[in-house]
Amino acid sequence: MGDGQIDEKWAGMMRAAIAGDEAIYRRLLEEIARSVRTMARGAFSRARVGDADVEDVVQETLLAIHLKRNTWDGGLRLAPWVGAIARHKIIDAMRRRGARRFQPIEDFEMTLAAPEVEDPHTRSDAERLIAQLAPRQRDIVRSISLEGQSIAATATRLSMTEGAVRVALHRSLKLLASAWRNASQ
Repeated sequence: MGDGQIDEKWAGMMRAAIAGDEAIYRRLLEEIARSVRTMARGAFSRARVGDADVEDVVQETLLAIHLKRNTWDGGLRLAPWVGAIARHKIIDAMRRRGARRFQPIEDFEMTLAAPEVEDPHTRSDAERLIAQLAPRQRDIVRSISLEGQSIAATATRLSMTEGAVRVALHRSLKLLASAWRNASQ
């Protein structure tokens, strides 16, 4: 299958997923995961940094796609949108690699005894992070990302334009990503 055929297939699958077809959405995410995994391995190989973070990149990309799926314009190609998200996640992973701290072996026992950090992907953690947003931002993120409402429905309910909702959602998700990174450090 050529790139154009894959893109048409993925776009059709995403439209069905947004319309509520969960089985197709799972299949789409599996196909995207395979593609992103290949892309990340290639990028890490070219950078000669090993591929220890490949699965992190795949999961972060899938999470971003899931959270932003209602912002995708159904009239546009899906593969470039997915590719842009994956490239950003690969770059983020490479930046994190450069900032890694190494623990001296003398402190190894203390590292093992450290308490477990909460899983940041649970709904309660998401709610805790979302609670830090301004009321309108909170409403937009909950409506679109957690409740699955469309941009159009959210815009109508809040008496906003769809463009304003997209901008507010994008800014809110950037704030949440920053808050999540700060909370997990």
